[in-house]
Amino acid sequence: MKLLLQAALRTRKHLTLLIITFATLVLLTVASQLEMFALGVLSNNGSDFFALFSTEQAEYGRTQEAISLGQVEQKWAEIDVGHTGAITKQTASEYLAHKGETNPLNWMLQELKKKANFSNNINALLLLLVCVAVFKAIWLFASRYYTQILSIRISRDLRQQYFEHIQSLPMSFYQQYNIGSLSSRVVGDAGQIAVSINSWLTNYLQTPFTIVTCLSMCFYLSWRLSLVIFIGVPLIIMPIVFLAKRVRRVSRQLQKNQERFASVLIDFLAGIQTVKIFAMEAFSLKKYKEQNDRMAVLEGKTAKYGLLTRPILHAITTLCLAVVVLFGLYTLGMSVSQLLVFCGLLHLVYEPVKKFADENANIQRGIVAAERMFEVLDLKPHIDDKDGAVALTSFSDSIEFENVWFRYGGDWVLKDVSFSVKKGQTVAIVGPTGSGKSTIVQLIPRLYEVQKGLIKVDGKPVNAYTQRSLRELMAFVSQKPFLFYDTVAANIAVGKDYSKEEIVSAARRAHAEEFICRLPDQYDSMLAEAGQNLSGGQQQRLAIARALVKRSPILILDEATSSLDAISENHIKTAIAALQGEVTQILIAHRLSTIEHADKIIYLDRGEKLAEGTKDELLKTCPPFRLMWETLYKTEIKQVDTTEEVLV
Repeated sequence: MKLLLQAALRTRKHLTLLIITFATLVLLTVASQLEMFALGVLSNNGSDFFALFSTEQAEYGRTQEAISLGQVEQKWAEIDVGHTGAITKQTASEYLAHKGETNPLNWMLQELKKKANFSNNINALLLLLVCVAVFKAIWLFASRYYTQILSIRISRDLRQQYFEHIQSLPMSFYQQYNIGSLSSRVVGDAGQIAVSINSWLTNYLQTPFTIVTCLSMCFYLSWRLSLVIFIGVPLIIMPIVFLAKRVRRVSRQLQKNQERFASVLIDFLAGIQTVKIFAMEAFSLKKYKEQNDRMAVLEGKTAKYGLLTRPILHAITTLCLAVVVLFGLYTLGMSVSQLLVFCGLLHLVYEPVKKFADENANIQRGIVAAERMFEVLDLKPHIDDKDGAVALTSFSDSIEFENVWFRYGGDWVLKDVSFSVKKGQTVAIVGPTGSGKSTIVQLIPRLYEVQKGLIKVDGKPVNAYTQRSLRELMAFVSQKPFLFYDTVAANIAVGKDYSKEEIVSAARRAHAEEFICRLPDQYDSMLAEAGQNLSGGQQQRLAIARALVKRSPILILDEATSSLDAISENHIKTAIAALQGEVTQILIAHRLSTIEHADKIIYLDRGEKLAEGTKDELLKTCPPFRLMWETLYKTEIKQVDTTEEVLV
């Protein structure tokens, strides 16, 4: 319950809306109570003959079974105080109102009819009913409207806070949680929490207010009749308490299964090409069916526990109301109008109690959703700007690795790596797959934090600078570029305010303009999700254009030309070579022909630096590099010979 309130009040302005919503619910309850009294007035058509002429010896709360003429004559003088010879409804009501034999409810109804003269003024009675109906309609609309507004705003703000928070978390966080899990929490859980807040308002604020006020009125009107209520209370509470824990447990299992279900679906959609090429449809369908069937089982349990209590509570409350009617009519001698008001008030008590189980099941689902959402929201960023961090406005000296160690959780990926990159240098990092090359270039912009050692920029540790300023000075092209569902120009600019000329110039230098001009709207053409309407090489050229337009002093290319054909690769290599001396470049490549112009090459193997120097130096001093180079050279010669044979 605390988590739901914490979620609702994460934004303080929700407190005001919460109070307004509760106020409208209270006024709705008052309107419903007035409605019950209005029905009582409407059904009270006069005084009961037996109640009017029964003698003092009649047992309290009962009317006599028979009344003699002598009893009528004896009472007549007391009632007809004006000696008019006739008794009207008004005089009879006044007599009963001042007589000690009537109950408070009867007295209230009689006083109301007397002052408003409802007996002789049907228009006044209709006006009362219309006023009560309009009053209730106003607060019924207001309560539902503000409840929905509260739900919408809580859901909106939770989604916003969730997204802002996960943006601040390091890359290691995204390795622990899959996309299906994160997306279900931001969409499904935020909405469930908001809906559960409304249920909480009803169950724990409106319902107690309704019960206290209505039962207080019932006890005031007839304390003996009100004792019947306590027969049903234990019977009502037991199923609610019994099923609450089961609802929460099943809800937790259901929401976890929904995560897995979403992950299976997302994997299928993302890997549809692989599924079709390898004819994996049956395998994918089996995985999907398993999660789908499991979810159906859990949904069935949720439905059973959610719906089981309502019939039980309905039977109990109906029995209690029947006892109230019988006891009131035949034991306490109450009139139909009095019982109508009393039962109406009891209905106002029992109805939210009957709904309590349904709303409570919703609350339990909200608690589980809040637990899942706060599991992420309570995570503290492992990489954060420390106090006193300054903005890095320019790059003027060098990037230094000093005895850097790093691991993702298991074995060390980097082991005591040290090297430096001077301003304007082009440094290539090569080595076999899994040697830690990509990890190095992800540590520089602090996508991950080193476990041992230091990384320095211009003589200061990278954590001495703000993350934003550090990353602003770097342009990064990864081996798997990501394109947004937006226009070509927007994908190159990535949120920055570049001019059209700058975007076109960068695209031209990346040799992307040739295919952009063939698109229907050229730079204003919308790309499909993840750029699926472009080839891998075209996506890579847009990513390179994105890096070039930024004009950052540090350019990092992680297998940037791996998806390009030989001609495009040569163009990109020429464009990058033109930046040598002007921009500090850190290149990672398996195709060694792209790093021939590098000022320095660093060779890694299994996380350790084996050699460092120019290409010619490494060919002499580093056998693994020489083997890699010779293998590449032989492959390229063979490819050239094959091409010549085909041309001949």
